[in-house]
Amino acid sequence: MDFPPWIQRTIQARLDEVSSRIEQDHDLGRIRVETDEAFKALFAGKDVEQTAEYAEWENRYIVSKGIENERLYMQGLRDGIQLTASLLDQSMLVEKGHESD
Repeated sequence: MDFPPWIQRTIQARLDEVSSRIEQDHDLGRIRVETDEAFKALFAGKDVEQTAEYAEWENRYIVSKGIENERLYMQGLRDGIQLTASLLDQSMLVEKGHESD
């Protein structure tokens, strides 16, 4: 199903807004700083993938991406429910309008 261009633009604008809000999230910012610090420590070792620092960085990176993805998913779910409810309300109004004709 292809959406009209105006809906596609609206969805993209909403995604950009939510992504920006997530980027500015305080808790996620703290996790990113910890991830960056772990990543810097990573290069202090010779065999990078065998170091505890690499494992620490990898774990923090996976956690931060998981949190971002979960928040994007939940916001998308809320937006989808809100859109569906709005469309159903409009549909019911149209049907009621036709019944009174």
